[in-house]
Amino acid sequence: MQYHIEGMDCASCVRKIETALARMPGVSDIQLNFATEKLELSLAPDSDTQYRDIEKTIKRLGFGISATTDQANAADNDSDNQLNTQQQRWWQTKKGKQVIGLGVLMSVAYTLALIFPDYGTWVFAIAVIVGVFPFARKSVVLAMTGSPFSIEMLMSIAAIGALIIGEAEEAAAVVFLFSVGELLESVAADRARAGIRALASLVPKTAILLDAQGRQHTVPVGSLQVDDLVLIRPGDKVSADGVIVQGNSSLDDSPVTGESIPVAKAIGNTVFAGSINVDGALQVRVQKTAADNTIARIINLVEQAQASKAPTARFIENFSRYYTPAVMAIAALVILVPTLAMGGEWSTWLYRGFALLLIACPCALVLSTPAAIASGLAVGTRRGLLIKGGSALETMGRVNVVAFDKTGTLTEGKPRVTDVIAFTQKRPDQEYIGYENQSKLLAIFASVESASSHPLAKAIIDHAKAAQISIPVASKAYATAGKAVHATVDERPLAIGSPVYATEKSLLSMDQQADIEVLQKAGKTVSVLFDEQSDEVLGLIALRDELRDDAKEGVAQLKAMGVRSVMLTGDNHLTAQALAHHLNIEWEAELLPEDKLRSLNEMKDNSKIAMIGDGINDAPALATADVGIAMGGGTDVAIETADIALLKNRVTDVAHLIALSRATMANIHQNVVFALGLKAVFLITTLLGITGLWIAVIADTGATVLVTLNALRLLRFKGAQPLNALSKTK
Repeated sequence: MQYHIEGMDCASCVRKIETALARMPGVSDIQLNFATEKLELSLAPDSDTQYRDIEKTIKRLGFGISATTDQANAADNDSDNQLNTQQQRWWQTKKGKQVIGLGVLMSVAYTLALIFPDYGTWVFAIAVIVGVFPFARKSVVLAMTGSPFSIEMLMSIAAIGALIIGEAEEAAAVVFLFSVGELLESVAADRARAGIRALASLVPKTAILLDAQGRQHTVPVGSLQVDDLVLIRPGDKVSADGVIVQGNSSLDDSPVTGESIPVAKAIGNTVFAGSINVDGALQVRVQKTAADNTIARIINLVEQAQASKAPTARFIENFSRYYTPAVMAIAALVILVPTLAMGGEWSTWLYRGFALLLIACPCALVLSTPAAIASGLAVGTRRGLLIKGGSALETMGRVNVVAFDKTGTLTEGKPRVTDVIAFTQKRPDQEYIGYENQSKLLAIFASVESASSHPLAKAIIDHAKAAQISIPVASKAYATAGKAVHATVDERPLAIGSPVYATEKSLLSMDQQADIEVLQKAGKTVSVLFDEQSDEVLGLIALRDELRDDAKEGVAQLKAMGVRSVMLTGDNHLTAQALAHHLNIEWEAELLPEDKLRSLNEMKDNSKIAMIGDGINDAPALATADVGIAMGGGTDVAIETADIALLKNRVTDVAHLIALSRATMANIHQNVVFALGLKAVFLITTLLGITGLWIAVIADTGATVLVTLNALRLLRFKGAQPLNALSKTK
């Protein structure tokens, strides 16, 4: 079951709801996301608890609730509800109306107190009773549902206690200021949720569907199906993920990837829902439905990330469970010890004890970490850094070794054929069994590779097609993981393998090894074609994958930040050495997937490791590392396995990630100091009788607002400094 919850101001609200629901029979798997206001739970079909009981319980706790029927509706309703919440001004909300009402009541009380001073206390007493009633009722419900140490309970006890000891005017001020604080927290929380609303609004609501006759129909985006044809006019937002089948244009992908410069795209290029078509009209073949497009996946991953708790957040949340009862016990001692043991006045120490109860509110402390984490995740998403949880964001700042895969990570992942070398050999009967020219050899290479999805295989096939070479049909294709691909072509069992594999099988002559070495020293990757029946080498093909433009800058930035970089590749030693020398990076070559795991596990003994890759073969290593990072253009398996995805495919974004994590953790530490430090100061001043109840409320509210505003500062995060700035700093 899924619900949309309204009225949560801080992370402690989540705990109140979860605690209440956990006590209900048949309710399990409770997941409540403060940032997205989404509640998911399981309800046993034979349970005495009904869905109406769930809704009733949450409403009794003082929160709004609306049910959704399925995942698709949930997404739509979440977006609509959040947009409605955004459109409401603060004075239109329930808490805003309560503050205005209490403000009017307080004004009337002060006015009547001036006109009828003898009745002033009674007027303020009425204001206290009217104002505290909603909070007192909520505190009773919370106590009955498993949350006795709520801020509502603390405030109600303090306000009613102050009224009993004759401090009616100050009790009224406490109720009013507390209501103002609740409103400020609500406004701040809504500001923090703006990121999800912004994402949800990127995709247009309607699309222009082209039918078989080319006629245009305006339809809801949610109705689009795979293979539908849609028209994207100049200035329109792209309505679906798809591929261009007609037209060319420049597209602004910044809403999706964060890339600020429009990208020229033509027939065959992929487009993303939410991108903006700058100049030309496009016809796009839909590849993903609205529920599965890039924006929807980003929203889903961000929601999951915000729902997951960072280790620091879990620690503080557990700490707060003991903190509040402990402070309540101290407040009781403050009241009892001076009066019973030292003869102090009851009214004085009751007053100070009640003030201490208000200072004990843990809202600011509980909010200190999730507010910063939510801001960090939001700014990361805006920069094209899709971080799947607070734990990954927190761990990234402690990383001191970054391991890079080569192909598609440090390089463009678009290898191109540079050399095709055919070998000819003769049998004793003098018949040629090799391939006497490059075209025939290239055709056989492409045929054997036709069943492979490896980037090198695709490059070979594309090169053959571009040369308009006819590719023979292969059969019995299979692969030896990390070593070779095999197929039968023209009834000959052939294989394409690495030079290492060919050497292991003793296939290469001295001259052939020399040819390979020359190519590898030029930074090229070489594959060997051989006949598995006769063990004769038929030819070589060489490819080169150019380094990304920002690869050298990215590695240098990491070094400047004190982070060690290592390249782990399955490519040969000579090619790896040539690239590593250019990047000034450590390297290990000729690694199988299991070798990468071994290397990572060895490094993990003394370091925090981040692994960056883009292929299916990188998925185990991404899962093994402390933080797995996938290039956004990589395979779905790599992206799903990784903790973080770099949507802009930039190596420099790794340094941005580490800088963002460090800034977030610094922000959390500041928030904890603010939350505890402010309370400590007013704790002392309250015990000394310098400050009273209304100051205690301001201290609590002020700490919460201060923590929230400090967390929102992260939204202005600019990223890691470029190298020229770092050198100037030094």
